[in-house]
Amino acid sequence: MGKAGQNKVLELLSASDIANKISELGALITKSYPDESEELVLIGVLKGSFIFLADLCRAIDRPLEVDMIGVSSYGSSITSSGSVLITQDLWRPIKNKHVLLVEDIFETGLTIKFLIENLKERGPKSIKVCALLKKEDKSLVDLPIDFLGFIIPDEFVVGYGLDAKEKLRNLEMIGVIKAD
Repeated sequence: MGKAGQNKVLELLSASDIANKISELGALITKSYPDESEELVLIGVLKGSFIFLADLCRAIDRPLEVDMIGVSSYGSSITSSGSVLITQDLWRPIKNKHVLLVEDIFETGLTIKFLIENLKERGPKSIKVCALLKKEDKSLVDLPIDFLGFIIPDEFVVGYGLDAKEKLRNLEMIGVIKAD
């Protein structure tokens, strides 16, 4: 049975593919924020981004802060409800800081759009978006992703923090569930 239960998880991105991409993203982000006297805060979107956030912050070679914001648009379903609810807010103010919103997967863009609008009201110096994954041809809003890991097919993915009803987050790779 293993971690996948009764279903088989087919590998889409290996652990080494992910690690290599995060190294590249970390270098790009480091170059994009060269003035270390300006504060940079990475805001992870819970829960799915927590593993990506941990690896990404270690790949960025400059001082930074880390915070998290919890949102829900899925509930216990595998499809988005379309409405976004903040389930956990930031711990510290972001006024006059550069904000890098760290998301596991960009699908419709509705969650990121909601978060950008919400965070802008708090007076940050800038807001950029870093997403590990973007589903091709799924966006409902036109938002730039400043730092993007991979474009993937429109399939339900698990692993590396992404879940299926709160399971399979602990897989080292990102995969697609296939019924046995």
